[in-house]
Amino acid sequence: MRTLSPTEMRQITWAIAGVVAIWGAAVVVGAETGFFASLHMPLIAAIVAATIILPTLLYLASPRLQAYADSIGHRPILLFHTWRLPAAMAFFWYGAQGHLPTAFWVLAGVGDFLAGSYAAWLAFRPESARRYLSFHIFGFADFVVAVGTGLAFTLMQDPRMALIAALPMALIPLWGVGISGVTHLIAFDMLRRSTGSSEGQAKAGAILP
Repeated sequence: MRTLSPTEMRQITWAIAGVVAIWGAAVVVGAETGFFASLHMPLIAAIVAATIILPTLLYLASPRLQAYADSIGHRPILLFHTWRLPAAMAFFWYGAQGHLPTAFWVLAGVGDFLAGSYAAWLAFRPESARRYLSFHIFGFADFVVAVGTGLAFTLMQDPRMALIAALPMALIPLWGVGISGVTHLIAFDMLRRSTGSSEGQAKAGAILP
């Protein structure tokens, strides 16, 4: 495994932070100006898919980014996924007021609540490759269910789905889901590579319960 220097680690950290910040700002501007509301709603699902696929392809093509992910490890990724707890609260809040389709907010809200709680619990537990894998399988499945359900209601032209193009809800699918989806896929790759080499097998064996 390639080892990055402290300078390289800082450079990549700042670059990622900058991209994430610009990405978030773009979502805020797009929602505030009505750009997302003006789109044909299924296009939002396409945007979400692109925000997962494109950064993942960049990661897979970059040994430096792979080395960076290995260097920071799984715990920071788990801690990031605790953002899904406030996201769940948002789904519950708007859903309880009838502003979202019931099946959508229940599935998305409960899924995010369970995923965020599991991430918070795992982040302070002894390392376990099996638990990490189980979290990322569940977390990614939650996104598939939530996005799929949301797309179904969008295709049925449910007017309540317009809320996802407005703030603050727009930040969940158009910012949080993309970043989280990418980190799920990165974690899958980290686990795959850690068990694919002799050194990695020894490391993985050491953290299995």
